[in-house]
Amino acid sequence: MTTTAPPDSAQPTEKLNYRVLLGSLSGSVIEWFDFLVYGTVAALVFNKLYFPSDSEFISTMLAFVSFSLTFFFRPLGGVIFSHIGDRIGRKKTLFITLTLMGGGTVAIGLLPDYAAIGIAAPILLICFRILQGLGIGGEWGGALLLAYEYAPKHRRGLYGAVPQMGISLGMLLAAGVVALLTQLPDGQFMTWGWRIPFVASIVLVFIGLWIRNGLDETPEFRRVRETGARLKLPIKEVVTKHWGAVLVSIGAKAAETGPFYIFGTYVVAYATGILGARDNVVLLAIAAAALVATIWMPIFGSISDRVSRALLYRWSAITTIVLIVPYYLILNTGETWALFVATIIGFGFLWGSVNAILGTLIAENFAPEVRYTGASLGYQLGAAIFGGTAPLIGAWLLEISGGQWWPIAVYVGVCAGISIVASCFISRVAHTETVEAAAV
Repeated sequence: MTTTAPPDSAQPTEKLNYRVLLGSLSGSVIEWFDFLVYGTVAALVFNKLYFPSDSEFISTMLAFVSFSLTFFFRPLGGVIFSHIGDRIGRKKTLFITLTLMGGGTVAIGLLPDYAAIGIAAPILLICFRILQGLGIGGEWGGALLLAYEYAPKHRRGLYGAVPQMGISLGMLLAAGVVALLTQLPDGQFMTWGWRIPFVASIVLVFIGLWIRNGLDETPEFRRVRETGARLKLPIKEVVTKHWGAVLVSIGAKAAETGPFYIFGTYVVAYATGILGARDNVVLLAIAAAALVATIWMPIFGSISDRVSRALLYRWSAITTIVLIVPYYLILNTGETWALFVATIIGFGFLWGSVNAILGTLIAENFAPEVRYTGASLGYQLGAAIFGGTAPLIGAWLLEISGGQWWPIAVYVGVCAGISIVASCFISRVAHTETVEAAAV
């Protein structure tokens, strides 16, 4: 049985919630800005400066390989840091992941190119990318749970959408900064202009650490700690008793991460290479779509608090399949307005809808004592399988089809189809809360 809090106690709680949401969102924005600025620059700079070759296609593929490689270290980072998160606490883990991600990003911005240090340049670049991958592998789960485990039960969809907004805000910031820098003369941009967002991100890291410093552990983790429910090896518990929830989480991730890199990253190479669009125009279109997604996600997350999240997710994935062909038909007109419209539809609304409720959907599959580990493992394995391969698959499909768009559309449809199947099993694997836990 719960009691109604007196009026004078409601205001501090509301303030605490806003502070928690800001702490969750700030780190997520920083992490994804660092991570996505690489994806943007990879298609414009790294293929020339760090992976030079006689074939533009090979150079581009190598640049995307360096981008994709980190996805396969994200699950490792998720396992390492989620163990710390489930054993020691969410807050301490978030400090480590943010520092690791920021350090790798600044190091990339200071790294000499192939012409200066030869083969050491791409090797070091890959090493720093691995650091980024490990950091973001642990960051996502902590940022999500910081919001989710503080949220009132009837507002978890809204609260869970807030850290997810960090992805589009990070991309908005990354695309906007790079778009401004591309206004520089080509020689200056290629020499030092592209380095600015990497090095300057250290300022964002310090801001994020400062915001999170004043936060306490989540109520649910405190309850787990006080009741002695912490596990010595959460990963063992997850893989032996919750493997079904992990598989469903991996499948649910497909409709988000595959389309994300097609709509939000690979579109740079497609629009500039196939449609002849200018770099800065494409980046501005992505920035506009990211802004739309940021506004739309909390709205859609709030809707999921009143409608079955699994059903809503299923229909979002179905809508992606239905609209993927119109997306390319509009995009392929080659007009500037069409580039903006298609990108806003694909990234702003289709991806934004799926992403808004994905975090809450996955978190609800796991009990608090294994939630960091289970959610991170499912999410990051899904990112590795469907996200790490997406830019490579997009480039490969375009090459073997002679520049045709329909194989990429089929790929997006397959990713959405996998999530549709996964959504049908969510009710079977979702964690059932006790009355005591729901009241915390």
